[in-house]
Amino acid sequence: MAPRPVPNGKNTKSVFIKTYGCQMNVYDSERMADVLAPIGYAAVDTPDHADLVILNTCHIREKAAEKVYSELGRIRKHQKSNNPDMKVAVAGCVAQAEGAEIKRRAPVVDMVLGPQTYHRLPEMIAKVTRETGDVLETDFDTVEKFDALPAGRNAKGYSAFLTVQEGCDKFCTFCVVPYTRGAEVSRPVDQIVAEARSLASQGVREITLIGQNVDAYHADGPDGSQWGLGNLIRHLAKIGGIDRMRFTTSHPRDMDADLIETLATEPKLMPYLHLPVQAGSDRVLDAMNRGHTYAHYRDLIARIRAARPDIALSGDFIVGFPGETDQDFEDTMNCVREIGYASSFSFKYSVRPGTPGASLPRQVPEDVKSERLKRLQELLYMQQREWNESLIGKTLDVLVEGTARGDGQLFGRSPYLTGTHFDGPEELIGQIVPVTITSAGVNSLVGSIAKT
Repeated sequence: MAPRPVPNGKNTKSVFIKTYGCQMNVYDSERMADVLAPIGYAAVDTPDHADLVILNTCHIREKAAEKVYSELGRIRKHQKSNNPDMKVAVAGCVAQAEGAEIKRRAPVVDMVLGPQTYHRLPEMIAKVTRETGDVLETDFDTVEKFDALPAGRNAKGYSAFLTVQEGCDKFCTFCVVPYTRGAEVSRPVDQIVAEARSLASQGVREITLIGQNVDAYHADGPDGSQWGLGNLIRHLAKIGGIDRMRFTTSHPRDMDADLIETLATEPKLMPYLHLPVQAGSDRVLDAMNRGHTYAHYRDLIARIRAARPDIALSGDFIVGFPGETDQDFEDTMNCVREIGYASSFSFKYSVRPGTPGASLPRQVPEDVKSERLKRLQELLYMQQREWNESLIGKTLDVLVEGTARGDGQLFGRSPYLTGTHFDGPEELIGQIVPVTITSAGVNSLVGSIAKT
């Protein structure tokens, strides 16, 4: 999409939103822009002349808070020398976890708001403008937030995220999500349908349903029965204009038979599944409070592959969890060898203050974690390359998202979510095009438009 220009209307202000982290934050940033649009704020692509800067933060990765403070330091210098009237807000999970500390350490910040309170942005801006009231909002009220959001969306491209579930009740010992996003809450079906229809009316052709535990979705359906994620997917698939669907992130404990059947029978649902296991050792899984064993995960994958043989499987892995032995790590390596992954995300364990894992004994030395991660990633990257190379010679339907770096080259996503490059006219942007794959790397595919 072309960069958005700085608005020049007499009564229009501008907002720059910087997004850190997961798909949930990408969605939240888009919705913040939607909330601000009716009060005259237009989104811009740089903070240089913005009236409002929002940092939408993530607390999952290591040193997340320190990265935010570093960015706030740069913003303060810019504000002081170039834009003294700029207002600054910190949103998201770091705001939820460290709201009072942010206000103490970074006086440049005017507003701090957690993930469930960004619908209150107009009210908070009014308080800052009047220089009255509390500008620290970190309540947990997901239902109120979604009730207050505009039903319509300002779509930015041909694929879009759509939040259907938030929060987590699992309390894995390494994870801050239950403390920053709150308990599991599912959105009503009619809200989701209205938002999906709004996206389709603006030309969106692919939607990805997202949630911290998206397959834990449950809500009352229009037929009066309790709907799970499978019911919701089949219902949304009936919306005209929506040609492709995905969902992420799933938890093994919530992957039920109906959702597996939907993977097998709904043609609009793409053959890609992100299903984290985190570790292959039952001892480590128990210490993580994952609530499943490796055998359960392995059997679940077998059922999924029996239902959808062409599924591309993605996973998450943590190495060096407290107490992880050499044998525990070898169990994880054996898990990867046995399951096989088309893509993956892997990390060294890092302490998150306030989580049970932070106080566990037998923390693994940093050099051991680094060596284990290197070995794991070498195996995972080899599998990813092998998966991509297995697609050479096949013709895949690619949703064209825009131009690529090369002259006359387009970029899109295959059904397996893999980035795909091929030559073609810009008129194909927004279309689903059959592309024959001619070569493959670790992270992308190259092809040519299939001959008819």
